[in-house]
Amino acid sequence: MKYEKITLKELGVTVELSTFAPADRVAEQHAILHVAPCGQYFAGQFSRIAQAEQALLSMPQCAGARIIFKRYFLSDATNQAPIIREREKPGTEMCSVSCIEQAPLDGSKVATWLYLVHDMQVENSDGLIVARHNGYSHLWKMGMCSSEGDSAQQTTNLLKGYEETLQRFDATLADNCIRTWFYVRDVDTQYAGMVRARRENFVEQGLTPDTHFIASTGIGGSPADTRALVQLGTYALVGFQPAQQRYLYAKTHLNSTYEYGVTFERGTLMEYGDRQHVYISGTASINNKGEVVHVGDIVRQTERMWENVGALLAEAGSGFDDIAHLIVYLRDISDYDIVRELFSQRFPEVPCVITLAPVCRPTWLIEMECVAIKEHQNPEFRDF
Repeated sequence: MKYEKITLKELGVTVELSTFAPADRVAEQHAILHVAPCGQYFAGQFSRIAQAEQALLSMPQCAGARIIFKRYFLSDATNQAPIIREREKPGTEMCSVSCIEQAPLDGSKVATWLYLVHDMQVENSDGLIVARHNGYSHLWKMGMCSSEGDSAQQTTNLLKGYEETLQRFDATLADNCIRTWFYVRDVDTQYAGMVRARRENFVEQGLTPDTHFIASTGIGGSPADTRALVQLGTYALVGFQPAQQRYLYAKTHLNSTYEYGVTFERGTLMEYGDRQHVYISGTASINNKGEVVHVGDIVRQTERMWENVGALLAEAGSGFDDIAHLIVYLRDISDYDIVRELFSQRFPEVPCVITLAPVCRPTWLIEMECVAIKEHQNPEFRDF
């Protein structure tokens, strides 16, 4: 993995870029864009970060790249998302766009995570972005919301709607969905409804403790629509063999999530002929009995969280040097300076954004997720 930090002084934007580019193979890049506030309102900050996105695509290291997915972390999604939608032109863009209120904690109003690929055929299929290469179809659909009912009903509506979308590709939630994100408004009160509805839906789809679940992050975050209590983001894959997918448990450090009533996998390994992808779900300071560890201590919770993530990566034959990006969620804004320093020391080069987003248990102060990419040869499978 190659890491770069690019400072666009004229725009007041810093680009943290990771690049995985094996010789004569598809290259992948993850970028986190940070904008200096410069005393501007949102429109000014967003304009500069949008210009930085275009500038990035014109750089030699990103020549020919396509942005497949982008997520905007916002300080006030209800007022800011409409400004973004004016530029993105919903229904015509060739990347999947997600806007969520999880304020960047560097003092800005917006930060952006981009996923870029080279040499893929990309199309917009009724709001779902399809990236095709070598017999695989990568399906990205973000920003799904429902405005009817409580958090349980909205979750049911979202999952059923997504399942119908997958049917267009002869795909199912159980067989093809690799990763989900559930953003829950007022997570301390609304999370339980989402969890219950997801569990009931999964049972209907044949997803049980005896089969498997899906790698996921369930975290506090407010959709732009004030009526929406839950927002869903998804990534699915069509065209792979079941043997290419393996779930990660790290039983020495973590317990099975169903033991405390939730239904997601701690991590998922996807293996291709030329590489492997490791999707680490939202991970916090927890032990293998499902107990919160180091209550009230942000430093020790951060260290235990890293230990858990490291155990999951190791089970996949990967490690911290393979991480392509990091997203960090904090409950308490006053912990930002401490956590920023910890991450800058431990991961000085990895693209990273730290946001204000309460974790699903009040005593968890911090959570993180990541993707790792590692070169790996397996002639039984097609290249990525």
